[in-house]
Amino acid sequence: MIGLGNWLAHVDTMFFKGDAIIKVYDKNGEYGFDLELPSDMDIPEFKIYDITEDGNTLNAKASVDLLQGKEIDLSFTFEGDTASGFLKIPYIGKIKIKEAKKIS
Repeated sequence: MIGLGNWLAHVDTMFFKGDAIIKVYDKNGEYGFDLELPSDMDIPEFKIYDITEDGNTLNAKASVDLLQGKEIDLSFTFEGDTASGFLKIPYIGKIKIKEAKKIS
């Protein structure tokens, strides 16, 4: 499994600007993901599925109740203690994650 750990990333979108922690963990042999934003942010629950490894990159699909019938594309590439990638969200567009740092 690649990319396991907690990753600190700066996010800059029209809805949120600040730091987020992306957690990638081993969930009984499958990938598990959690997203932590500042405590005053209320984020909907995401379902992440179709996770595939391609070298040092994880690709996945996600869904959220707010976007019924629409899929979110995720891709994260891990290089040692840094990561970068994107989320492509319908109606919002591509949110780039650059230079995320592994914090644990």
